[in-house]
Amino acid sequence: MPPTVAFQGEPGAYSEAAAWEYFPQPPETLPCRRFEDVFEAVTQGRADYGLIPIENSLAGSIHRNYDLLLRYPVHIVGEYPFRVRHYLLALPGVSLDQVRYVASHPQALAQCEGSLRELGLEPVPAEDTAGAARALRDSGRTDMAAIASRRAAEVYGLRILKSGLEDNPANFTRFLLVARQPYQGPEPAQGYKTSIVFTLPHQPGALFKALSVFALRDINLTKIESRPWPGHPWEYRFYLDFLGQAHQGPGQRALGHLAEIAPFLRVLGSYPRYDEGSAREAASQA
Repeated sequence: MPPTVAFQGEPGAYSEAAAWEYFPQPPETLPCRRFEDVFEAVTQGRADYGLIPIENSLAGSIHRNYDLLLRYPVHIVGEYPFRVRHYLLALPGVSLDQVRYVASHPQALAQCEGSLRELGLEPVPAEDTAGAARALRDSGRTDMAAIASRRAAEVYGLRILKSGLEDNPANFTRFLLVARQPYQGPEPAQGYKTSIVFTLPHQPGALFKALSVFALRDINLTKIESRPWPGHPWEYRFYLDFLGQAHQGPGQRALGHLAEIAPFLRVLGSYPRYDEGSAREAASQA
């Protein structure tokens, strides 16, 4: 029986397309209106996993999901850098020369700004990409197109007028797979990545000391993000990713050392590291 994966958005959203790519067999998908609903579906047992975007290679981090990772009792069990490819969709039988307007999420419109200018299409902001595709299907308009995923074209029976509409082909969204239990699968061939969150005393050199526990053990840090610490004005929580395991080897020793410095430390997950070299190669060949 395929797993059920919760995602934010409507059927045909890029998050659903990422879920279909991540799993070897097509999963059952559970559309959710808000990111909070994704986490609640997992913690309440209505979904086996949640797939959430955490950062985009062009637009940066999705800060809301950093906060929700700490709020809900879930574990990161996987990651996937999804290549975002934008498609220009129209109703069946509609040709490109009939289209005057194009609807999509503002970020998707911005990522296709140059292409839209060349095509002479007027952008129309919408709440999300899949929603724009659904609205186009329901409207019956022949002068309107939508920017969305190939999956959205399949879901809503739309015609692909143009593919690769994005101005920058190196457009990836990194997704995290979350579950109720920590990763318990086989030893990953590419090794582990670990995500943590911690706080530090508000004093000189605190961050330097915290990062030194990894440098002293030659542990590679792949991401660090700071977020406001609610109830503590001008103090911050630090989210950090490093290559290695949290419960053995140098990673375990580094976290033991960090716990002596950090008033609060939580491991969000140790999970199979995705081969980031493959993503970079895909970007260079796009």
